[in-house]
Amino acid sequence: MDSTGQNSVTVNAKSAIIVSLLSLGYLLISYFLIGYNSSELVLVIIFNSLFYASGGTRKFILGFSIFIVYWIIFDYMKAFPNYHYTPVHIADLYNLEKHIFGINDHGKLVTPNEYWRIHGTTFIDVVSGLFYLCWIPVPLGFATFLFFKNKRQFLYFSLTFVLVNLLGFVVYYTYPAAPPWYVQYYGFHFTPLKAGNVAGLAKFDAYFHAGIFKSIYTKGSNVFAAMPSLHSSYPVIVLYYGIKNRYKVASMFFAVVMLGIWFTAVYASHHYTLDVLAGISTAILGILLFNLLISRVKWLQVSIDKYEQVIS
Repeated sequence: MDSTGQNSVTVNAKSAIIVSLLSLGYLLISYFLIGYNSSELVLVIIFNSLFYASGGTRKFILGFSIFIVYWIIFDYMKAFPNYHYTPVHIADLYNLEKHIFGINDHGKLVTPNEYWRIHGTTFIDVVSGLFYLCWIPVPLGFATFLFFKNKRQFLYFSLTFVLVNLLGFVVYYTYPAAPPWYVQYYGFHFTPLKAGNVAGLAKFDAYFHAGIFKSIYTKGSNVFAAMPSLHSSYPVIVLYYGIKNRYKVASMFFAVVMLGIWFTAVYASHHYTLDVLAGISTAILGILLFNLLISRVKWLQVSIDKYEQVIS
């Protein structure tokens, strides 16, 4: 138990029951929706361990519950494949990419993905793989920094992150899109795949004799969710809040990572240039929309004020 205080988050019978019911409910719903996965149990164990360990860890995990909600929604997309609701765009997206961004390679017009698949190098394979490994650690690392540095900016960043993802999810279901590697392996014929492909990132795994990216992409929630590229959205959000909070050196690092992730998305054949541009646009739209909501919607600001008190 924590000592009581104005901003202390204490564990009482009511909160313990709520956490237990939420944990059990999450495991049961997950089992019936997408089947048992050890990562779900690990998530529950981590949440409960931090919730009961101390007042500090309790505030930390309650703050990061915003990201947990995002992850659960993303994971549950496996139960509702977007190709069940709207036809998947394959050939039209490929042809549009070639029409706008096509590269003349020895007399043949190819997409940027196809060009780099031919002209890639081991050095680029390694560097681009390192950049792509940053797509989650950098946002979460920055969120952790903000949590201890500025709780209000942490909440703004976290909520913007989730909002951008929700906007992306809406597009996933209204415009299902196959990634470039799908055309490479399956052509323009639709095949309802349930597992992703490591594509060009396999070269990174092979160089280090590891299955890092393979383990990530075999657990993907939706193969046909290439448009927009949320991989390209995340570093935009991080850079925005880095600049907003005047972290000059960190912002320069974020900018380099952002450009590296954008390039790798195309280089590794996981996204078209159009997907990357859509991801950038989604991030900008999400940032603008959040800033608009925070300035116009009073109950949202009040809710954030109260939550800030809970985790402070």
